[in-house]
Amino acid sequence: MDATTLPTLFTPETLLRLFPRERSNEFFEALFGDAGEGAYDIELGYRSLQGNELVMELRLHERPGRCLACNLTQGLPQVFSRHPIINLNRLVENIGGLLEGQARCTGWSLGSTEQQSRSLHVVPLKIRIERI
Repeated sequence: MDATTLPTLFTPETLLRLFPRERSNEFFEALFGDAGEGAYDIELGYRSLQGNELVMELRLHERPGRCLACNLTQGLPQVFSRHPIINLNRLVENIGGLLEGQARCTGWSLGSTEQQSRSLHVVPLKIRIERI
């Protein structure tokens, strides 16, 4: 397993299977009681392999007519890390299943929210791996 093979493993279809679009609405339904109250949609992305750290992204895309403000997204790493619908423990387990035979996941953490543009913010998901 190396940085050149991972993009072929984490295809758009695989990422969507790992983190379906519906999860954003489920998250906002649980949080606000109404999925329509959400300001963004969450998408899983692949960023890089840096040493023994696989970096994925939780990409927050502003919904039409909504405002994706920094003050709205800065506290999200703490919320995402423990929210049962986002379920990062299960997500990391599923990613580990894709790496089977090449590496295993030994832990994870979330980085600080990064503003990529006015309508896109990213929360890095850093997964520690041990190569087999």
